Amino acid sequence: MGYRIRPEADFTDEFQSAAVEQLTRAITVLEKRPEGTHEAIHSFRKNMKRLRSLYRLVSHQAPDFQKRENARLRDTARSLSAIRNAAAIVDTGRYLQENARNAEEAEALGRIVFILEARRDWMAEAESDLEQRLHDTAGTLREAIAALDDITFDKSHRKNARMLAKSWRRTASRARKALDACHEDAAAEDFHELRKRTYDYRLYHALLRDLWPSAMKAKRDCAKDLVERLGHINDLSVLSGLVEAEPQLFTRNDDLAHLLDSIIFRQQEARREALLCAETLYGDEPDDEAQRLELLWISIRN
Repeated sequence: MGYRIRPEADFTDEFQSAAVEQLTRAITVLEKRPEGTHEAIHSFRKNMKRLRSLYRLVSHQAPDFQKRENARLRDTARSLSAIRNAAAIVDTGRYLQENARNAEEAEALGRIVFILEARRDWMAEAESDLEQRLHDTAGTLREAIAALDDITFDKSHRKNARMLAKSWRRTASRARKALDACHEDAAAEDFHELRKRTYDYRLYHALLRDLWPSAMKAKRDCAKDLVERLGHINDLSVLSGLVEAEPQLFTRNDDLAHLLDSIIFRQQEARREALLCAETLYGDEPDDEAQRLELLWISIRN
């Protein structure tokens, strides 16, 4: 059926179906790993993000369920975070290398990528209990599927419309607040917060796309672009943090200088582009968007 909630169908059935699909996909990819362990963990974590966004959407109506299951999914994802983060840092190094401003910088960043790849592989080998954790994670996800039997929502179409409008308004308002902070003396955490809220905002447009397919797609595409830009900003901050935390990895001062200069340049560029993109995406007032969503949802059955 896909990651969506159809307004004309029973809300409980739609919610459970969307959640089970993501959980089942996560279990399958962890057990079969068609593209290897690194990609399997990456795919699994994306499934967890979609689920946590879905659960936040209903937090007004089911606060206990959302709190419990969000903690379960968060802790499950964290158990596999170290190996995935190491792989993501390699991807960031490659991104910098591919976008190098000259041949000298490209060569230096190529050596940096080699170091980061060696670190990733060493960490993977050191994860002696990884297989057991993957097995345990799949078991935890099956428990999450069983927990969905306990969740039910009101049969009232109007009450569900109000619930969705509240969640939409809250997410858009939090995103706007984060965007305002990014315009000030912003820290990396401000852009990371904007990224998290935009991720929810993007997924809500996917979940509820049947309400207004063309408009939802346009906004979703814009939000996806912003999430990717903000992702680069976060990844560059993580790589910068690694340099500070593990300086012994980088033995050539010239290469390290190229790396730091490249990080600063790309961060500044990405921040500027992200802010322009975000102003476009969040141009409408959260209250207006929420009210429009509620009216659209109600009109489906009228």
